[in-house]
Amino acid sequence: MKDFLTTKNLNKEQIKEILETTDKLKDKKEPLLKGKTLAMYFEKPSLRTVVSFDVAMKHLGGHSVFLSDTQVRLGERESIKDFASVLSRYVDGIMARLFSHESMLKLAEYATVPVINGLDDLEHPCQSLADLYTIKNNDKLKEGSKIVFLGDGSNNTFQSLIYLCNTFGMNIVVSCPQKYKPKIDAEYKIIKDLEEAIKNADVIYVDVFISMGQESEKEERLKELKDYKLTSNLLKLAKEDVIVLHPMPIKWHEITEDVAYSKNSVIFDQAENRLHVQKAILYLLMK
Repeated sequence: MKDFLTTKNLNKEQIKEILETTDKLKDKKEPLLKGKTLAMYFEKPSLRTVVSFDVAMKHLGGHSVFLSDTQVRLGERESIKDFASVLSRYVDGIMARLFSHESMLKLAEYATVPVINGLDDLEHPCQSLADLYTIKNNDKLKEGSKIVFLGDGSNNTFQSLIYLCNTFGMNIVVSCPQKYKPKIDAEYKIIKDLEEAIKNADVIYVDVFISMGQESEKEERLKELKDYKLTSNLLKLAKEDVIVLHPMPIKWHEITEDVAYSKNSVIFDQAENRLHVQKAILYLLMK
């Protein structure tokens, strides 16, 4: 595997290798990537992605270089081909957070070093692997376990997670209006009724209703998705030991504060696991 752009084509053995490597590297700070440098380019704002990748490289003995869109202006000041070709001469890997999945594919096509998808409009594979690792650590990664997503089913993070959950035979339920169903070819069931959807859930996943780049649709989205907010009353319909996931940042239109900070919530473990999983991804691609 040269690049990590999507979870779609990962088989069970590859996923297990990443998760097992995560376990091995989680609490270690060893110079496994000594002398290696990762370029980190962001067209979109970031907290968890930029910090977790930067810290991960330092834990592995390497370095990172932060590049903002104001510096690069990809597609305007710099063509994707030139950007990829030049960076490939300077660094050992590129992590990019882009608006377009098509641009991500072009970046990987022209780069001669590994390219990691730090988020685009279609997928967020690094986040979804951290989600899967969190699910595994809470003993929910089992065939037939029920994971329920509320809100915008075409959410890039959950679309990446659907592929992973399919691979492990989980029962995937999406509760959303028809126009917001996932845009990928994968196995899942849509149940519009929230109470029916959440009943006996092992995992509940929520995310913001307005993602980066969708600000112009804010009023429409909040109106159409307002009924899909996760509340304590809905949470009671799930299994008692259900875990609640949210990739953050939280905007509170999608979840109530009492649920986000409840005993069932593992959102801060989930955020921490970005660091651990990305150490494994960096090591496996750049070693």
